[in-house]
Amino acid sequence: MATPSGSTDAPAGGPTLLRMVVGAQLRRLREARGISREQAGYEIRSSESKISRMELGRVSFRLRDVADLLTLYGVAEDDPERERLLGLVREANAPGWWHQFGDLMPSWFQPYVGLESAASVIRTYECQAIPGLLQTRDYARAVVKALAPGATAAEVERRVELRATRQHQVLHRNPAPVLWAVIDEAALHRPIGGVAVLRDQLTALVEAAREPNIKIQLLPFEVGGHAGLTGSFTILRFPEQDLSDVIYVELLTSGLFLDRSHDVDTYAEAMERLCLQAREPDQTAGIIESILKELG
Repeated sequence: MATPSGSTDAPAGGPTLLRMVVGAQLRRLREARGISREQAGYEIRSSESKISRMELGRVSFRLRDVADLLTLYGVAEDDPERERLLGLVREANAPGWWHQFGDLMPSWFQPYVGLESAASVIRTYECQAIPGLLQTRDYARAVVKALAPGATAAEVERRVELRATRQHQVLHRNPAPVLWAVIDEAALHRPIGGVAVLRDQLTALVEAAREPNIKIQLLPFEVGGHAGLTGSFTILRFPEQDLSDVIYVELLTSGLFLDRSHDVDTYAEAMERLCLQAREPDQTAGIIESILKELG
C-alpha cells in the first residue's frame, strides 16, 4: 500500500528520537485509515492513553504491538515500509547513554534527558542558576548539595558525573545542537558554592559563549517586569520537521512536558520576548567580565 509521507530512514539522535519518528509515522498511518486511538489500543490489548504515549515517543515499544498496529493500519507483511519501521523499533529499544545513571534520576527526568539528547535546538531561560549544560563540576556539585542535602558524598559525585556526561553527550555530539540560553542577571550574582566557585563558573561561561553552537544572552535587573516571571523553562526542537517542539518545565518533584500547539506557541512567544529584552549575545562577555571584577 502507499503510506503517508514521512521518512523512515534512521535519523541521528539516539533512541528517543527514533521512538518519536516511529510514533509520528504510526500516528500518520492510523489517521490515514480513520482509526481512533481507542480502536488501536483495543487491538494491542491496551488503552487509548498508551497509543497516545506511543505516538509521542514517550514509551518504549514492544515489537509485537507495533507489528499488530501495522497490520491494523493496512501495512502488509511484504511491504518494505513494515520492515523499515520494525527495524527502527529494534534500534529505538536500545538503551541510551543515560541509562547507566538510571538509579540517580527520577522517572520524570529520564524522558527529558532523552529528548535533550535528540534535540537539534535547545532554547532555555534560567532565572535561578546557571543552566545545567553550562555548569562547571564545582558549581554542579554545589547545586546538587543544595537540592539533595541528604545525598551521600558518593551520590553527589555520581550526580556531578551525570551532569558532566550529559554536557559532553549533548554539546559535543556530531552534529552538535544549538544551545541558546537566556540567563537572568540574578543567577550571575548568586554565589552558589561560594565566591571562588562562582568566579570559575562565570569564567567558564565566557569561554562557552565563544563556541559556535552556543549563544548566551543576559537579562539585566534594569529590565524590571519580563516574560519569564513565572519561572525557568526549556524549548526543545528536533531535526525531523514533522516533530512538534516540546516545552519542559521542571518542578520540585516532577517535570511538565507540553507539546500542544497553543502551549508551544505561548512559550515560544515568551522566549522571543525574553531574547528581545535581554542584552545581545556579543555583550555577554563584557557584562560577565565586569561582574568578575566586582568579585575581585
